[in-house]
Amino acid sequence: MHKAARQLGMTQPSLTTQLRRIEQAIGGQLFSRERTGSRPTPLGRTVLTRARPIVAQMTTLVTEARDAAGRGAAGGDARLRLGSTGSRAVPGWLRRLHARLPDTDITFQTDVSANTLLRMVASNQLDTAFVHEVEGSPLRVPDGVELRVLVHREPQFVALPATHPAAARSAPTLADLADDQWMVDPTVDGDWDGLRRVFSEAGLDPRVVYGDYLTAADLVAAGEVVTPCQPTSRPRPGMAIRPLRGDPLGVRLMVAFRAGWGLGAEGEGVFGDLRAAYEEVAWSSEAYRRWLHTRREGAALPFVA
Repeated sequence: MHKAARQLGMTQPSLTTQLRRIEQAIGGQLFSRERTGSRPTPLGRTVLTRARPIVAQMTTLVTEARDAAGRGAAGGDARLRLGSTGSRAVPGWLRRLHARLPDTDITFQTDVSANTLLRMVASNQLDTAFVHEVEGSPLRVPDGVELRVLVHREPQFVALPATHPAAARSAPTLADLADDQWMVDPTVDGDWDGLRRVFSEAGLDPRVVYGDYLTAADLVAAGEVVTPCQPTSRPRPGMAIRPLRGDPLGVRLMVAFRAGWGLGAEGEGVFGDLRAAYEEVAWSSEAYRRWLHTRREGAALPFVA
């Protein structure tokens, strides 16, 4: 229920209330609540089977209607519909797109789930999406979606309290943080699986709690948890950002396009603007810049496609 609420952009209590109203209207229980989550009842499976094609048709109707309304309101101007999981490169990406395409109606939305964004590209709700794929947890790429790699492997750093003994090290090890409480967002596709994999490979079993990364940042600054983070993350007071020795955690950054769209001049321009925006935030991030100078001796970013 928590993950579903996040994907729908609402609170879990609101979603629970809506579900109860639906069950009251139908006259039966659709989901059974268990300790491990919610599962559809036999009635729920029947309703889901009938509802899915209706929802798909409604999504198509809304998308086509929005396209028609947008064309009418903009006098026929071009539209560009973007999506992304969280990244500090997004503001610079949008700034470059607006400067290069001043007559284009650009819309943007974020989602913690890369797989959700890929499905939106496949269903023509988005033209392109900037997503990440955690090592060992491949994304589910729908038919009709093409992927282009932006960064073959971006190391994932760790955010830890500034007063933590490991913060004094340039690159702490996982073992240095084995006694700490880690926080991870289970709604971000692959993040928990990737972290669990590196813990297992290192022979560690630290305490793990679940929460969103905005909450995690507050708790890190308060000295309560440590959490994985992007290397471009900006530290706040009370927090330190450090690479992990050996870079055990990594993700691949990719841009998803509707089939055929990303190969043309428009798709190439969108990709190029994102690449420039990513390079800008990479070199402006102190911890990441030090890591890049160590690994690449100050050269351009050869790992950027």
